[in-house]
Amino acid sequence: MQERAESPSEKVSGPLAGVVVLDASRVLAGPYAAMWLGDLGAEVIKVERPDTGDQTRAWGPPYTQGESAYYLSINRNKRSLTLNLKHPEGQEIFRRLVQRSDVLIENFRPGTLERYGLGLEALRRLNPRLIHCTITGYGLTGPWRDRPTYDLVLQAESGLMSITGEPDRPPVRVGVAVLDLAAGLMAVQGILAALWARERSGEGQHIEVSMLEAGVSLLTYMAQGYLLTGELPERLGSGHPNIVPYQAFPTQDGYLVVAVGSPEIWTRFCRALGRPDLETDPRFADNPSRVRHRHELEKLLIEIFRQRPTQEWVDLLQAHDVPVTPVNDLAAVFRLPPLVERDFLQKIQHPTLGSLPMLGVPVHFERTPAQIRRHPPRLGEHTEEILQELGYSPEDIRRLWEAGAV
Repeated sequence: MQERAESPSEKVSGPLAGVVVLDASRVLAGPYAAMWLGDLGAEVIKVERPDTGDQTRAWGPPYTQGESAYYLSINRNKRSLTLNLKHPEGQEIFRRLVQRSDVLIENFRPGTLERYGLGLEALRRLNPRLIHCTITGYGLTGPWRDRPTYDLVLQAESGLMSITGEPDRPPVRVGVAVLDLAAGLMAVQGILAALWARERSGEGQHIEVSMLEAGVSLLTYMAQGYLLTGELPERLGSGHPNIVPYQAFPTQDGYLVVAVGSPEIWTRFCRALGRPDLETDPRFADNPSRVRHRHELEKLLIEIFRQRPTQEWVDLLQAHDVPVTPVNDLAAVFRLPPLVERDFLQKIQHPTLGSLPMLGVPVHFERTPAQIRRHPPRLGEHTEEILQELGYSPEDIRRLWEAGAV
C-alpha cells in the first residue's frame, strides 16, 4: 500500500492544475464529481453549512474518531469553508468565490440560489467564464422539479430495480448509490467538455444533470430491447439477458462467476468441464440457442459446479483461458494482485486519524498524473485561510464569525 504524506504546496501535476472548482454541493453526486476534479489536479473549495456541514459527516456508522467513512470516501483533495448563504455577508463571500472560480457545482433545490440573489444570470454577470453545473433529481424544468428524492427512490423510478434481483423474488437496489455516482461522473464529463468549449469560445455555460435521466441512460441495451420489442425484461439475478452462461453458480463451498462471451470460450469451457457433449448438443450449439434453453443449461451446470470447491474450478477454468472468478468479499478484493502491484490502495496523512487508507485514482496519465494531495477536510478547516486569500483581514474574519456569516 503506497503511503503519501500530504503536501498541498507541492507542484500539482494533474491535467486540471490551475482550474478552481467551487463545490457547493452535498451528499454524494456533487461531492463525488468535485472529488474527481480534485483528483485530476483542480483546486476544490468545499462550501458547507456552519452548523452541521455536509449531511454525510453524520452518516454512519462506521465512524473513526468521529469521522464518517461515507464522508471520507468522497471528499479528499478539497479545502472546507463554512458559509451561511442566508446571511448577506455570506452571500458576498460566495460572490467573491464565484469571481475567482472556473467551475461551480451545486445541487440546491430549484429556486434556492435565486432566493439568495445567486441565480444563474446573477452568477453569469459576476463571471461570464464560469462553468455552472447543477445536479438535480428530476431537472430544473418539468412537473417534478420541486420533488425531493434519493438514490433509492431513483433506482426504483428509473426501472433499474425492476431488473435487479433474483427471479420471483422482490426487486433490490444495487449495493452502492449507483445513480448518484453515475450522475456525478456524467457531471464530470459535462464539465470537462464545457472547459474545452470555453477554450475556443471564451465563454462559460450552464450544465444541468438530472439523476433520473442519468439512471435511465444506464439501462442501455435493456431499454433498447424494450423499445424495439415492447417486452419487459425480467430479473435474472446475476444472469445476462443476451449471453449464456454468464452468471454466478454455487459450488461445493461457495460461488463462482463465469462469463462465456464468445464461441471460442464456449468450446474451452466445455472442454474444461470434461463435457464436450455440451458443445455439440443442438440446444447449446450457439449463444442464441443457449439463451433460448437457458434454464436447461443452468440446471446442468449447477449440478456440475456443486461437485468441487470454488478454487478448484477457478484454477481449472483459468487454465483453459475461461473468464472466471470467485465472488470476492472486500477483504479478498484488497488482496488482488493487480490492485496490490499497481498501488491502487493508498494512504494519506490525516490531522486526527493519522494514516488514512483510501482508494486510488483509477485513471492513469502518462505525463500529468492524478494524485491524492489533501485529506478529506474537517468542517471549516480552511475557512480562515480561504477568507484571507479573498482579501479579508483577521479583524474582518473575526467579525464574520461573530455575525454568523461563516
